[in-house]
Amino acid sequence: MSLNAIFIAPTGGKIPQSLLIMLHGWGAHAEDLAPLASMLSLGDCQIIFPNAPFPHPEVSGGRAWYVLKTLDYQGLSQSQNLLQNWLFSLENQTGVPLSRTVLAGFSQGGAMSLDVGLKLPLAGICSLSGYLHFQPQATQFSCSPILITHGIQDMVVPIQAAREAKDALTDIGAMVEYHELNGGHEISSTTLAILQQFIQKIVKLI
Repeated sequence: MSLNAIFIAPTGGKIPQSLLIMLHGWGAHAEDLAPLASMLSLGDCQIIFPNAPFPHPEVSGGRAWYVLKTLDYQGLSQSQNLLQNWLFSLENQTGVPLSRTVLAGFSQGGAMSLDVGLKLPLAGICSLSGYLHFQPQATQFSCSPILITHGIQDMVVPIQAAREAKDALTDIGAMVEYHELNGGHEISSTTLAILQQFIQKIVKLI
């Protein structure tokens, strides 16, 4: 099993100098997020949208990183390993090192970004309307800068999940940029503006 993905090249035929990986949420798929590439101005950054490995049990055509409605999160460890191995393979495929790769995700994808990202020497990690499903631990790497954005009116993943994630990550020494936004469970234009600014800052894009 491997991850299929949509690759969006930098504008103007530029050679990628950085990568942004965006993970979709539970029941969505790569095509749902791919239009966001045209809304981000990231210079020589290549944007990649992978599909989660498992079919969603209820949404036709939807994908899942793991079974959300079980206490043991069935499939989580398999997805973690797949995503980590795939990220390492991108380094060889694109020539861009992990140190210039940003791992971002929405909702369940945000949880995956935090989970896997903390174990890798990435440029940054972004959780958009996401959550933690584990107790983070300090790793052998310095914690990558982390962006957390969340809607105050989110009825799918309550704002408390973001607040708890911020506190837990700060407790292990992570540098967390945190934004509570007016809105629900969504990637708004404000979210995209914050994401773009965060990425430009950490990978020094021009």
